[in-house]
Amino acid sequence: MRIHKKFERARAGRILTDLLFPRRCPVCDRPVKPFGRDICDGCRGTLILIREPRCLKCGKQLQDAGAEYCYDCSRRRHVYTKGAALYSYACIRQTIYRFKYAGRREYVDFLGRALAENLGTLIRSWHPEALVPVPLHPDRERIRGYNQAALLAQELGKRLDIPVLSGWLVRVKNTSPQKALEGAARQNNLKKAFKIVQDDVKLNTIVIIDDIYTTGSTIDAAALECRTAGVRRVFFITLAIGKGL
Repeated sequence: MRIHKKFERARAGRILTDLLFPRRCPVCDRPVKPFGRDICDGCRGTLILIREPRCLKCGKQLQDAGAEYCYDCSRRRHVYTKGAALYSYACIRQTIYRFKYAGRREYVDFLGRALAENLGTLIRSWHPEALVPVPLHPDRERIRGYNQAALLAQELGKRLDIPVLSGWLVRVKNTSPQKALEGAARQNNLKKAFKIVQDDVKLNTIVIIDDIYTTGSTIDAAALECRTAGVRRVFFITLAIGKGL
């Protein structure tokens, strides 16, 4: 009875908050219709899920049903074990931009739920001991006010009942934005950018959480630090990923 009353109070609080501060749709950024949802019914169909065939390493959508790996993964050796993404980058680019830079933290309710519903079974099959968000440098997080990867990890961890380690891996190098770089410059930009600061936490399997996978340089740099610390299997999950060949 006590748990039921606690749930009802929390639900009433959410309704009141939505009335005073209408929740915005992660796609159109207008107040969600119908009221009480976390995405507009009319906007849901614009989001393109990554489907099979996928790259067996990074999870990119493949155009060739007979292929096993995307062009990038067939030519480059990655540090991480394997990973997957939820959406094609093109369909959710503006959503991610507002989520990161325009303070739309409320998007995490829908994004975390979508990740759990569509990739939860896969994540559980990896048997992770923790979810680890890709950290921001403290200076950048201070300016932005939050780390979007940490918000995603917390929401996903809550829905899947998996611990989240937000302070285990930190960014010690304030790197240039990866989107402004190409090729080898992306990898060089991230050398020695991450450090594990909780040496007393020993893990065998983790899932790194981030918003976008492009070339894999960020995930690889984080995975290298994790493997150096003794983590045997380093998976990743991201909201979006580019097209594969």
